[in-house]
Amino acid sequence: MVPLAPVRPQGGGRRRYGDRQVLAAILFVATTGCTWRQLPPGFGPSGPTAHRRFTEWSRARVWGKLHRLVLDELGACGDLDWSRLRDRLGERAVPKRGDLTGPNPVGRGKKGSKIHLVTERTGLPLSIGTSAANVHDSQGLEPLVRGITPIRSRRGPRRRRAIKLHADKGYDYDRLRRWLRSRNITPRIARKCIESSQRLGRHRWTVERTMAWLAGCRRLHRRCEREAAHFLAFAGIAAALICYRRLAR
Repeated sequence: MVPLAPVRPQGGGRRRYGDRQVLAAILFVATTGCTWRQLPPGFGPSGPTAHRRFTEWSRARVWGKLHRLVLDELGACGDLDWSRLRDRLGERAVPKRGDLTGPNPVGRGKKGSKIHLVTERTGLPLSIGTSAANVHDSQGLEPLVRGITPIRSRRGPRRRRAIKLHADKGYDYDRLRRWLRSRNITPRIARKCIESSQRLGRHRWTVERTMAWLAGCRRLHRRCEREAAHFLAFAGIAAALICYRRLAR
C-alpha cells in the first residue's frame, strides 16, 4: 500500500523516518487542523518531512486504499447495511487560488468547494469526492456511485450496489432516476414542489450526522491546500477514521 522508499545509488544520506511515525504526524495535522510548521517535535519527523511524505502517499492513492481496506473488514464482519444509500454534500471555504474552486452561489460569490458523500444505511461513508462550489449537486451523484469499489461481504462475492438510494431535491432529475434504474438501484429522490422537505428527515439525518463526523477532522473546516488532490486526501483520511472507529468498537 505504502510506496517503497527511494534508494540512493550513491548510498549515504540521512535515515528515513518510519512510516508509523509519519502516519501519526499526518493524522495529528488532519484531526487538529494545525499547519505543518506547527507540528510538535515529539512526533520525530518535522513538518516539511511529513508534508513531503503526505504528498508522496497522496499521489500513490494510499488514503483511498486505506479506506477500502477498512470497508473490507467491516463488510466481512457484516457491519455494512446495503439496503439504502444516501447522498449529501457540504461546503467548505477555500483560499483565493486553488484547484476545483468556484464562486459559492449562497456565500456572496466567495470562492468555495464542496465535499460530496455517499453513505450506507447506518452512515458509514462508502465514496467521497470534491468539486467547486458552483458545480450543481446533481453532477456529483454518478461519479460517487461509480466510485464505490467492490467491498467484501459476509457471504458471497464482493458487493458495490445497494437496493435504494435516498437524495434530496437537488437531485430531482429524470436522467438520474433512469441512470440509477439502469444499475438496478431504486431511486428515492424527493420531488420539487410535490413532497415536503420535512419528510426527508426520516432518512436524511443519518448522512447529516456523517457530515458532523467529518467535521471532527478539523483540517476540513477550512481548506488550506491549493491542490484539490490534497484536500481530497484529507477527506479520505476522515472517511477512513470514521470507518475505523466503527470497526474498533
